[in-house]
Amino acid sequence: MRSFLPALLLAASLATAGAVVTNTTKAPNATVPTPTNGIVRLAPDFTFPSIGKNQSLRGVRGQPVVLIIVKSPKSREFKAQLKVLKGIYQQFANKQVVFVAAFTGEPGPIMSDIPFVIANNGPGVAAAYGVPDKQKFTIAIIGKDGNLDYQTNQVLNANRVRDVVQNSYAVQATTGRF
Repeated sequence: MRSFLPALLLAASLATAGAVVTNTTKAPNATVPTPTNGIVRLAPDFTFPSIGKNQSLRGVRGQPVVLIIVKSPKSREFKAQLKVLKGIYQQFANKQVVFVAAFTGEPGPIMSDIPFVIANNGPGVAAAYGVPDKQKFTIAIIGKDGNLDYQTNQVLNANRVRDVVQNSYAVQATTGRF
């Protein structure tokens, strides 16, 4: 009875605070569902121009993808992220990383030595990735398996980008680095 009382008090305090209380006890032999083939959060698909045709994100499965969603290539955050990526680009070239920019406002050329492709529908890509209209910058890293391994609205440092590109979601989850 004593071990039941703290749980009852916690449930009562949560209920009075407006929280929804559900059964938190686990069945004796219950298993936690595991993602299929390590895919926890499949990245939304989008297209971009390729040689003579449109290519889709699904079509580059097997290669990591760095997606940057921003209003314009003139954006301060975009330029800052390019500067970070430039320092580690040679390491990414060997891993066949695909760099994609999705512009939600003003399109334009990307002044960089890094070969970027530009998504066909920047606002549609932003919506698919849950990026609010007023958000200035988002970077998403999609693993070789198509899993959306990381997404943030902050410019990432070189070590974090390298870490996410090199390690799948499963590795990150195991080491607690996601």
